[in-house]
Amino acid sequence: MDTTERFPDVMLLAAGLGTRMRPLTDTTPKPLIPVAGIPLIERVIGNARAEGAKRFVANAHYRADQVLAHFGGLLKVSREDELLGTGGGVKRALPMLHSDPFFVMNTDAFWPEGSDQPLKRMIARHTGPDDIVMLCIQPRRATGFSRSHDFCLAPDGLVTRDYGSPVIYGGVLLLSREIFADSPDGAFSLYPLLEAALERETLKGVVLDAPWFHVGDPNGLAEAERLLGAS
Repeated sequence: MDTTERFPDVMLLAAGLGTRMRPLTDTTPKPLIPVAGIPLIERVIGNARAEGAKRFVANAHYRADQVLAHFGGLLKVSREDELLGTGGGVKRALPMLHSDPFFVMNTDAFWPEGSDQPLKRMIARHTGPDDIVMLCIQPRRATGFSRSHDFCLAPDGLVTRDYGSPVIYGGVLLLSREIFADSPDGAFSLYPLLEAALERETLKGVVLDAPWFHVGDPNGLAEAERLLGAS
């Protein structure tokens, strides 16, 4: 996509139950949990807006009324009566997304606003409808992540299973509508789509040049707040 065109729409994944964040999520949906005073979803939106994003869509299921009330009609919300998973949730929201390609962003991971502009580099790496571009995190820069790594990033920028530098999936993808053409109806995960791109060698990576915070449980939240200097 030519970076002079309109910035891609952003799909925010906000429908999950947040079970690992209990008891905080007993009363509040995970995307609205504050980190150093700012809700997770607002930190993710801030990362995208800092690079030029203007149009957002979110899905909602668990305590969806709170998500709807939080935004007050400021963004489109795809409400799921039943959880559709990461892939099914995006597919359900496709009619609300106007750009092609578009971003998909998890709402439990972010970087300090203004510290890097990886989304623009991801746009530059997306060159065809079969491409999926993934934000990659160097393990040494990750907070709140327990595994050693998810993938490897080869010197040519392709994501692989075991060749190149170990990287973590940073919770941001840039992909085309065509990727969903043969996907199932109903609930499914995005991971089979990533696996398919991996097999056809069209899964590309862009490395974040900034600290990265994954807030998946109360310990991750506490560590993020400590490092961000929260009182």
